[in-house]
Amino acid sequence: MSDEVIQWLRKAREDLMVARHEMALPDEETVTAAVCFHCQQFVEKVFKAFLVLHGVAFPRTHNIEYLKELCAQVDPEFALVDVQNLSFYAVEIRYPGDYPTPTLTEAAACLATAESVLQWSENSPSLSSPCEVVPPSTLLEEGTFRKD
Repeated sequence: MSDEVIQWLRKAREDLMVARHEMALPDEETVTAAVCFHCQQFVEKVFKAFLVLHGVAFPRTHNIEYLKELCAQVDPEFALVDVQNLSFYAVEIRYPGDYPTPTLTEAAACLATAESVLQWSENSPSLSSPCEVVPPSTLLEEGTFRKD
């Protein structure tokens, strides 16, 4: 696996860790917009890693549905991957506007979607799991960030 693919998967893993960390906080401390954003980023980066792995060029985009279509051209199994409405959380939710703050239920749904993509990636014969790519030495414990 190329260094570029590994870098995409490492960054994806970091996004998933942030989302999991936020959801583990008490409800009143959970930043739901951050959970949704990082779940979107996780899925986007896993899909981009797959495309890089297979030599498929892609434009600069946060549109997960479009990336999924590109991936499905390589592996038709991608058509089965449910990404819900994660693309919404890529840009709009990060800036002021007429967007409601996601509820805890919405954040939990985004995390469930990201976790299902993680499970799918673990079962994909052509893509290593983002969890396996990040060496344990980069973590203090599962789900926590290195402090140095």
